[in-house]
Amino acid sequence: MVVGYFGPEGTHTHEALISATAGLGIEPVAFGTVYDTVMAVHGGVVERALVPIENSMEGSVNATLDVLAIEATDVAIVGELVVPIEQCLIAPGPIELSEIESVVSHPQANAQCARFLRTALPRASVIASSSTAEAVRLLAEHDGRWAALGTHLAAERYGCIVLRAGVEDVPDNETRFVWLGPAGVPAGAPGESEHHIGPWKTAIVFWGAGSSNPGWLVSCLSEFAERDVNLTRIESRPRKLGLGSYMFFADLEGRDRAPEVAAALAGVMTHVDALRILGSFPAAT
Repeated sequence: MVVGYFGPEGTHTHEALISATAGLGIEPVAFGTVYDTVMAVHGGVVERALVPIENSMEGSVNATLDVLAIEATDVAIVGELVVPIEQCLIAPGPIELSEIESVVSHPQANAQCARFLRTALPRASVIASSSTAEAVRLLAEHDGRWAALGTHLAAERYGCIVLRAGVEDVPDNETRFVWLGPAGVPAGAPGESEHHIGPWKTAIVFWGAGSSNPGWLVSCLSEFAERDVNLTRIESRPRKLGLGSYMFFADLEGRDRAPEVAAALAGVMTHVDALRILGSFPAAT
């Protein structure tokens, strides 16, 4: 199986992929952005893909939500994976923290380590990169007094050293990743049976009719409450059609074909212009 992931080599997604597919004989393919990774499934370049969708500190990964909701409508979430995240301060060689002039990393990593950066490196500028691994790769090619936030794997892959591990501001930092596949394929991560007997989760997005009216969102959500379907996440994102136009993402417990879930979704359809099931899949345990 050819599996895409948000790369390059050494990202947290790459680490998660390695740990989740050990011994399965997959062919991993790295892509430089979340968008490109998702669209590789859309274009049939890869059979499955792994991308981040939510962090316990910084919330949802908007790039993943937007492309699934707007462009890659034929790509579905088929599984999920929750992984502890450790951020490391990395440098090309030994250097005192007081000598570091700039720290480069992905904006999510910079945000997850914001307090550390303020207190331990108050004079260092913070620079954004496309990924944590790309930050370490750039660092290895830079002659200045730079450091990066990234993984042990990235430090090893690009010939750098870890100055300090575990610099994330909250010790129980976790990221939820999702497995993606073409819509209609059996649910389940690589190596996982679609006949999963544990808990299931369904992810949806909806928008439209009456959304500017008082109580509209309550009416939509009441369809779940009335049937004892538990929501585990809900949030809004702009539809990119101007101010005041939003789409609403929700995760709920249960499989889409379960009677109570199917009835709740049918109820929501009576209130909206559009409702899409982004995926119904085995929940991470």
